[in-house]
Amino acid sequence: MGKTIELSDEIIKLFSKQGAIIISTIDTQKRIHCSVKGLVGIEKEGKVFVIDLYTGKTHRNLLENSTVSLTVVDEDRFMGFTLQGKAKLVSRADIKEHIVKEWENRIIQRVSKRMIASIQRGVTTKKHFEVHLPKHPQHLIEIDVERIIDLSPPSANKRNFKE
Repeated sequence: MGKTIELSDEIIKLFSKQGAIIISTIDTQKRIHCSVKGLVGIEKEGKVFVIDLYTGKTHRNLLENSTVSLTVVDEDRFMGFTLQGKAKLVSRADIKEHIVKEWENRIIQRVSKRMIASIQRGVTTKKHFEVHLPKHPQHLIEIDVERIIDLSPPSANKRNFKE
């Protein structure tokens, strides 16, 4: 396993404001699998905490191969980051209560934000999918970040990140 690296305030802020992130894992045939997951925490010391609501392909892949990447983009600022590292699965019984509470708060915020945006756009919907998500996650995915990839275009001012 590589060395966990420190995350900049910019990365922490960008990841923290996302409603969802893309997590990529590798299956037993070396194919990439991408899934949308909910972020519940990110620490300057290079740890990221992601909720896994189901025991599906991401979970199966991580049991065989702990290599993972997390990707977020800010379309308005034309920037983004991929964090690569190693993941550890934490079972439902071992997820700390404050993490479950943070997940619940994020779901409430997501539903509220979507409803307000829909009203402002004059769009009505009877479906709010987040309401039907399982209340308790099946697993927590704890990632130790080993590498940062800046997704900004080459013409942008490059930031200086440790690898």
